[in-house]
Amino acid sequence: MPSASIYHLKDVLIGLEVHCQLTNLKTKLFCGCSTDYRRDPPNTHVCPVCLGLPGSLPSVNRKAIEDAVVVSLGLDSQVSRKSYFFRKNYYYPDMSKNFQISQYDQAGGIPIALGGGIEIQVNHVIRKIRITRLQLEEDPAKLVHLGPIDLSPYTLVDYNRAGVALLEIVTEPDLKSPVEARVFLQKLRSILEHLGVSDGRFEGSMRCDANISLSGGKRVEVKNISSFKEVERALNFEMTRQRSLLSRGSTVGMETRHWDEARRLTISLRSKEAEHDYRYFPEPDLVPIVVSEEWLKELASTLPELPDSRRDRLVKTYHIPSYDATVLTGEKALADFFEECAVLYSDAKTISNWVIGDLLRWLHEDELGIEASKITSKTLVAMIALIDEGVISGKIAKRILPEIIRTGKSPREIVEEKDLLRMGSPQEIEGVVNHVFKENPGAVQDALVEEKVIHYLVGQVMKATRGRADPELTNQIVKEKLEKLEETR
Repeated sequence: MPSASIYHLKDVLIGLEVHCQLTNLKTKLFCGCSTDYRRDPPNTHVCPVCLGLPGSLPSVNRKAIEDAVVVSLGLDSQVSRKSYFFRKNYYYPDMSKNFQISQYDQAGGIPIALGGGIEIQVNHVIRKIRITRLQLEEDPAKLVHLGPIDLSPYTLVDYNRAGVALLEIVTEPDLKSPVEARVFLQKLRSILEHLGVSDGRFEGSMRCDANISLSGGKRVEVKNISSFKEVERALNFEMTRQRSLLSRGSTVGMETRHWDEARRLTISLRSKEAEHDYRYFPEPDLVPIVVSEEWLKELASTLPELPDSRRDRLVKTYHIPSYDATVLTGEKALADFFEECAVLYSDAKTISNWVIGDLLRWLHEDELGIEASKITSKTLVAMIALIDEGVISGKIAKRILPEIIRTGKSPREIVEEKDLLRMGSPQEIEGVVNHVFKENPGAVQDALVEEKVIHYLVGQVMKATRGRADPELTNQIVKEKLEKLEETR
């Protein structure tokens, strides 16, 4: 187990700017273009509004405002009764109109919500990570490079994504390690999934800019990190880079860096812009957003059960450990799957063991979410039932589980195809035991004087039968055969 210092570093300050697409919306934030762009050719989901052509006027997507308010309530943030859109001016190819319609919290600007927080638990320590603000803005276009960004001979621009509704969630610099940053993002994704406003598993739907500073150095921003594991890797690299500079007496300057996932290093992009570099000013073509008391109450009444409440309910209802419930509620789809299984099978702890153990391990191995795999609650329960009936052993179940996940086949079909039915006949097992004794005379002699060697002989039987032999019966037959040999010595 890593030491606590790895999880909580006193000289490190980390703040996150998380950009979450509101993926349940059918159209973009300020126009009627479809948001279902991921499988389509570049630059086919565009119109004069999201391209910013002269004479085009934006119109706010009311459902985007609703979703942003719902997230604010779910994060215990203070919803602004009146908020405004601003123009964030910059000259970069990902916004064809040379500005981004966003929100601002200075110079009279008010974002959709302020404050709030998320509780995370790392290394058995619970801490609340404060949220600074939530702001609505349009997503920029996607830039495509040929190879690493610093070596690419050109940049391609796909404007399909430009204008999709983004909710930016900005934290205070409360995170004290890369591990905490990863755990925070996982918890945030689970909250958004439970609220039904965003699916963090869509490509590019949840991205992160991470700000990190060490004592003695200035703040460095690492841009557009696309996954939880990459956030942890990027921050670990940047932390090491900054420590190395400081230890040599060099300075850490304020700058923006790019995380190169392939080479696993950060690359300097530019010196960090100050707020005035963006020349923020109110968007003249959009009226203020007004959230009435009645509308706020109506949206608050629709809030679903969130991960922390669901975790507590799972513990109380299914009598599983808090650790199990925490892992299950880390992903809404995983918790849903567990509860579907619990309806079909009475032993919830057994289900939990399989779900957070072997099932989750294979899903991570295949880089799949539970909803993208082919396993169902019925097939998992059917597999457990085969163990209960003595048709297969637990070891065989572990062998067939990956195939169930990948193919969706029934467990019985797989064990019959592969001839993996449990070997429970004493005569059949005894024949294998006799063969193992004959092939391992030295181990047999050792087992007569050292009981631990019995496990080796049993293991050889299990290996010869591909795990099909009943372990208890095998153990019994091996011991009986050794006792007979002892009597004849």
